[in-house]
Amino acid sequence: MLFETPGAIHPRVPLLLTIPHSGEEIPQEAYWLEGLPREVLLRDVDRFVDDLYQPAIEQIPLPAIQTRVHRYAADLNRYPTDVDASSVEGASHPAGKFPQGFHWIRSTVGEPVLLKPIPRSVHELITRRYHDRFHELVAERIAEIRAARGTTSEIYHLDLHSMPSRGTGAHADQGKKRPEVVLSDFEGRSCKGEFLALARQAFEKQNFEVAINWPYKGGRITQRYGRPGERHHTLQIELNRSLYMDEDTREKLAVEFTSLQRRLHKTLEFIVQGLI
Repeated sequence: MLFETPGAIHPRVPLLLTIPHSGEEIPQEAYWLEGLPREVLLRDVDRFVDDLYQPAIEQIPLPAIQTRVHRYAADLNRYPTDVDASSVEGASHPAGKFPQGFHWIRSTVGEPVLLKPIPRSVHELITRRYHDRFHELVAERIAEIRAARGTTSEIYHLDLHSMPSRGTGAHADQGKKRPEVVLSDFEGRSCKGEFLALARQAFEKQNFEVAINWPYKGGRITQRYGRPGERHHTLQIELNRSLYMDEDTREKLAVEFTSLQRRLHKTLEFIVQGLI
């Protein structure tokens, strides 16, 4: 099963979580990824982000949508149109437009991932099976929340990610040390300011160093769902990977990982209480 929907609708708070980049499974359609070295395949995965939030998801509880699909095959924080002539045959965008697009061409440190464009039919199949299914599940969860709380209910949505501790060549902050947490609201467009302020307060209460909209402003999920005028408030959250893993081996730091789970649990509890 390449998608999971753990947790349950909170009885008092319309809060939804999405985790689109923690998957490590290569779907059968992504034949070009077979045989790539482990270090390349794990380079840009938000490894263990689902595990970090799992206790909070189950115990608070909170509804979540998680994927096991590898982002190099189908990046669910992109649009299917985020492809170019290097990734999909007949694409309208010129080669080089989307090196880390819906199908990744190279990793954030420049390692080749896709050597030649895939057939349009394969792109369309992957879009239907993984992109469309993910967003169908998001829509189903939103409908469940509104059924429980009324069709005019506000929806609060956290899109959960991780980031390298320093910017890579694919990032605007190349080589620079990053904060522990980055909150992104598309520069004020994807959620009301009170939600951003609540999230910032929640993380800072747990002694996280927090930055806003740098080096990330939000991805396609933030852009797609973050529509305050339609009562949907989306906030992207990036966690610095050095908080919980060895970035060279991509393995958990056991003590730090457990500690971070507890801090994130308390962070989400604070947000929930602030929304009641």
